[in-house]
Amino acid sequence: MVRSALGRPGSALDRGPKRFARFIPAWSVAVASCLCLLPIVTQVGWFPDFGFLLLLAWRLLRGDVIPAWWAAPLGLFNDVVAGGPIGLSVAIWTGAMILLDLLDRRTMWRDYWVEWGLAAVLILLHDLARWEIDGVMGANSPFSTAVPPLVIAILAFPLAAWAASRIDRWRLGR
Repeated sequence: MVRSALGRPGSALDRGPKRFARFIPAWSVAVASCLCLLPIVTQVGWFPDFGFLLLLAWRLLRGDVIPAWWAAPLGLFNDVVAGGPIGLSVAIWTGAMILLDLLDRRTMWRDYWVEWGLAAVLILLHDLARWEIDGVMGANSPFSTAVPPLVIAILAFPLAAWAASRIDRWRLGR
């Protein structure tokens, strides 16, 4: 009787957070940053910065799982893996996390559309800063070449938010 009340091994009562649940969000952002290593050959880069998308998704989904200071090491990892200028993702990702922390203190509520709009603005600022730095380093490309990856990144954000919610559900054992 008591044994049936406690549940059998593997039941819903036995489930709980995974062993390293604190680090799974950071690992997932690092894995998303590694998606740029896939052997996709194009003349113009059309794929978004998946690490940044997942970082935003985690931060907007649950503000407590990724502290603001984690943006610097994750951004450095993204710079090393993606081959960008060292420190660019560190600065952009840290600035985005600080901005989201400030907005969390100012806003009373957010719904899905507000979060998507907020992510769209941050993705726009991210791509604009990256385009400006590329221009300073000598790339002569008009901003129109950065528009397709920008649109794809904004449209891909709900997919990143869905992925973060599924990973969060798995890591908490729900």
